This record gives sequence, C-alpha cells and structure tokens, in this order.
Amino acid sequence: MATDELSLARLESGLDALELGEPRPTTRGARIWAATWPKLVAIGIVLLVWQVVVWSGWRPTYVFPGPAPTFSRLWRDLLHGTLLDAMLVTMRRAFGDFAVALVIGVVLGVAVARSRVLRSGIGSMVTGLQTMPSIAWFPLALLLFQSSSERAVLFVVVLGAAPSVANGIVGGVDHIPPILLRAGKVLGARGFASLRHVVLPAALPSFVSGLKQGWAFAWRSLLAGELLVTIGHVNSLGSRLNFAREQADAEGLLATMVVIFVIGVVADALIFGRLELVVRRRYGLVDTASA
Repeated sequence: MATDELSLARLESGLDALELGEPRPTTRGARIWAATWPKLVAIGIVLLVWQVVVWSGWRPTYVFPGPAPTFSRLWRDLLHGTLLDAMLVTMRRAFGDFAVALVIGVVLGVAVARSRVLRSGIGSMVTGLQTMPSIAWFPLALLLFQSSSERAVLFVVVLGAAPSVANGIVGGVDHIPPILLRAGKVLGARGFASLRHVVLPAALPSFVSGLKQGWAFAWRSLLAGELLVTIGHVNSLGSRLNFAREQADAEGLLATMVVIFVIGVVADALIFGRLELVVRRRYGLVDTASA
C-alpha cells in the first residue's frame, strides 16, 4: 500500500513539473517577443552565412552581391515605386487566380469525396495532377491561350492549386470517424444537412492544410508564369526577375527574390497560419492557457 502511495505521489509531482515547464510570458508584449526573437535569430544567421559566402570570393560581387548592396537596391526600388507596383500586380494575380482555384478545388473535392463513382474514376487523377510540375503545363497553356497570356497563367495556377485543395477535402472526409456520421444521421442530418453540419466541419483541419499547400503551388506557378510568359508591358515580380537576368543586374535580381520570399512568408503567417490557429483552437488542439 505504501509503495502504491509513493508511486502516486511521484506521478503527481511529475505531472506538476510538466504543467509548470518553462515560465510562460504573461503580457502581450512578452508573448510577441517570445514569438519574434527566434525568427530574428534565424534571419541573422542567414544574413551572416550570405555575407561569409561573399567574403569567401566564391563568385565576384557583381555576380553575387552581399546583403548590404542588395538591401540598398531594394530600398531604392521601393522609394522609386516600380517595385511596389510590381508587387501589387503580382499579388492581385495571386489572390485572384487562387480564388478561382479555391472554388474549383472545393467543388471537385466535395464531389469526389461524396461520390464513389467519381472517387474510383477520377480520384487518382486528382492526385496525379497535383504531382505534375507546373512548368510542364505552360507549353499547353500557351498553345491554348496564345491570344491571352493572363488566361495561360490562370490555367496553370488553377491546375497547380485546385488539386491540393480538393485532396485536402478528400483526405479530411476519409478520416471522419464513422460513428460521427452515424450520430449525425440519428440526429436527422442527411443529404446536404449532413454535408454542411457534419462532414465539412469534421474535415476542416485537413481542408486548411490543403489550402496552405494549394497557396504554395499557386504562388510558385504564378511566378513561373510571369517569368516565362510576357503579359503585355505590365511590370510584375516575375518580369522584373527576367529583366534583371537579361541585364545581368545581380542586385536587382536578389532584391526581387527577397521580396518574393518575404511575401510568401507573410502570407503564410498572417493568413493561413492564423486560419490554422483558429481551427486548432476550435478543435481543442491549442493550450489556451499559454496562448
């Protein structure tokens, strides 16, 4: 009996230690700093490695400039306004094309998930489309939409992003516990009511993951399209990359690449990261005491 009490006391002390863990930030400013400083350290390490590579003389500085001239060029381009205009053009295309891909992906995913005939017929094709490199679609896109390059880019973005969104829904539906579906039927949720109140809410975490992956595919496909397809004389991030390459403008090239990277990180953190956090909180996957 004494041994059992001793074991129980040890277990309780271990649980207390786990609950205590590291001291949690109490103020909002402390929480922001706790989430920010690791990113600042990572950025500092990347910049240091970049500068060390430049100092090593691996490539001449006119081919591979260091962080200082690159960010100086970035600042000048921002003040001049041309870089900001290019960012706005590319972001408009990104969100507009991704919205189209989102609608198509949701409709396709729900249809495949709810129909056994469609699942057996085109389910594997959707996965196959997802694995296709976006660059492989551009020759066909240019052949089909040679009179409208905007449509060619939209075509490739949709083919890159929609399958990821659809697979997110299909994967979420496949992992719904059968007892949940049976409970919904008992409570009267059938047909569209079951889809709205049971199936889609239960598949939401996987759907959000599909959204993040779909955005990544859309962003990569869009930049590839702007690099390869000349859309009039419109200034965009992809066209700036291509122009800098043709002019051997290494500083302008790297400055534009930094902007593309930052946009991808910020979009993931502020949009999809926040959305994922909301879903995790709703499903009780986040410790609200530490949030």
